[in-house]
Amino acid sequence: MPSIKKYFVRISEQPLNPTEAMDFVDSNSNGASTLFRGVTRDHTQDRKVLFLEYECYETMAITKLEQVCKEIVAQWNVKVAILHRIGKLYVGEVSLVVAIGSPHRKDSFNACQYSVDRIKQIVPIWKKEYFTEGSIWIEDESGFRPF
Repeated sequence: MPSIKKYFVRISEQPLNPTEAMDFVDSNSNGASTLFRGVTRDHTQDRKVLFLEYECYETMAITKLEQVCKEIVAQWNVKVAILHRIGKLYVGEVSLVVAIGSPHRKDSFNACQYSVDRIKQIVPIWKKEYFTEGSIWIEDESGFRPF
């Protein structure tokens, strides 16, 4: 019997398709699906955001996204899809899609929360925010700035 692939990851400069992620995690044995969409908002604190730029070390970022997926699959009985956008994103555009499919809702919610937190901790994808009065690189949770 062929093994069923439990996770899917992609980094893209093209708009992300949440339906693709959900299609991957859906199955007749799953009674729950959770979808997270990280969307570019129009402000940070009191500053108006014009757009964001995401950059990454792609080979390492893919490896780390796969690591996150493997951690999730080992802890919960789920399927995982993670899509991350890089390049220039305007307000309202989706930068991150995480889809989780599981037999029960609690595991689906917990795995989704874990994935988003873990991505921010270990995946080398960096964000620069552009405002009307300038721009800044956003530190990751370790305090690392890419430049």
